[in-house]
Amino acid sequence: MHDPLLDIPCTTIDGRSTTLREFGARLYLVVNTASQCGFTPQYKGLEALWTQYRDRGLVVLGFPCDQFGGQEPGDEAQIATFCERNYGVSFPLFAKVNVNGGDAHPLFIALKKRAPGLLGSKAIKWNFTKFLIADEGRSVERFATRTKPEALAAQIEAYL
Repeated sequence: MHDPLLDIPCTTIDGRSTTLREFGARLYLVVNTASQCGFTPQYKGLEALWTQYRDRGLVVLGFPCDQFGGQEPGDEAQIATFCERNYGVSFPLFAKVNVNGGDAHPLFIALKKRAPGLLGSKAIKWNFTKFLIADEGRSVERFATRTKPEALAAQIEAYL
């Protein structure tokens, strides 16, 4: 049975409609990102995970968000250029989304329900919150902003 989590519509950074399922991965790492945050250097670690594990079934997915201190003020083209130029990001990026509030993206509403964090299932605390999705969407683990991407290697290995 297909889990509906992987079928939630998303828009790529270049405006194409897709779903997580279309990436055909065994494991998905969804991250709300920002270009002007103290945690922005985590892009380097996310790219390293993508490079190391993509051939084994991991896809890293970055969702820019401007809800935390206005730390993602650019448009999609500026975000894509910044990520590629400064961190060599080659993993898929998406159009800016809200992750909290009444206009939160449906993917993040579903992720917060399945993996509540410090603020429960209603909110994400800050940029670079990470969600690891496995088992066709049936398993979701949440990792805090301060958790460095490289710290997820053991969990990734366990799933792959």
